[in-house]
Amino acid sequence: MMVALTGPLGWHASGDIPQVRSAAQDVIEWLLEGDPALRWQVLQDLAGAAPGEVSFERHRVASEGWGARLLASQDGEGTWAKGLYLPKWTSTTYTLLLLRWLGLPARDPRAIRGCQRLWEGATYTDGGLTLGYRAPETCITGMLVLLASHFLYSDPRVDEAVAWLLRDQLPDGGWNCRAVRTGSRHSSFHTSVIVLEALLAYRASGGEIDVREASARGRDFFLLHHLYRSHTTGRIARQEFTRFPFPPQWHFDVLRGLEYFRDAGSPPDSRLSEAVESILAARSPDGRWKRYAPYPGRQWFTLEPPGPSRITTLRCLRVLGWYSSGQGAGTKASGNAAQPG
Repeated sequence: MMVALTGPLGWHASGDIPQVRSAAQDVIEWLLEGDPALRWQVLQDLAGAAPGEVSFERHRVASEGWGARLLASQDGEGTWAKGLYLPKWTSTTYTLLLLRWLGLPARDPRAIRGCQRLWEGATYTDGGLTLGYRAPETCITGMLVLLASHFLYSDPRVDEAVAWLLRDQLPDGGWNCRAVRTGSRHSSFHTSVIVLEALLAYRASGGEIDVREASARGRDFFLLHHLYRSHTTGRIARQEFTRFPFPPQWHFDVLRGLEYFRDAGSPPDSRLSEAVESILAARSPDGRWKRYAPYPGRQWFTLEPPGPSRITTLRCLRVLGWYSSGQGAGTKASGNAAQPG
């Protein structure tokens, strides 16, 4: 059964409609008081601002606030923390991933230089990449494809890496970074969402390899699991999947999974309804979501203090808006049928 989402931005529109709309507007105004990295996304995805206004705000990411602080931490060699993949979470890989989440525009010269260092420093095996490991690593390959595609870093090896990812797809439709090392034949939630995001960014960048069928099979893997449940027991595969710290790093969670389906242009599916319910259940009475403690490890700086989180609230409202706007009565769209991304 599809969860009922009505009203502005996915609010349950019970009671006094004007009051509901007023509450929604208050939250949007609160979100717009945040960092430029949040403001441009709020303007684009929640406030319906003009493209010029959104573009102006997005370009501030490189010169103000969180984005500027991260870019200022790049060293003279073009890396961050003097490492390609380690230390977590301040290395070049993870800093660029955070800048991508914040919306640093494509072709930023500092991001391009960082991507260049990653691709030049990686070890290749038949198209698969690794940064310090002996065998090619699916998650790392996906991350590097994602970064190159998002920031429009041009390298012919990107196509080779994508072809390797397609060959690495498992029979159940997903991916597992342990498949090369241990021969595992069941997909990982973590690895699968990383690769799907990479293929989506690759296609958006104009990549020549057709990734639609592989992407659809990957979505079907998640739909079979209702996004976050065991397909054999029906239980939540891991309880931490119902938490959504930012940035998610290499971890899967229900919010990140729903964001992928939204970004891929997939129609809402009834098999995602329980994941949507878990997002709604985490909402505070004031219409905001709390900040989850980040994953253990050094951070460049704290993005938000404990308490209500603008980042999390934006992300949750965005997926709820997507789910409610395309929701039909009992819709159950096949990932293979849609093939949007």
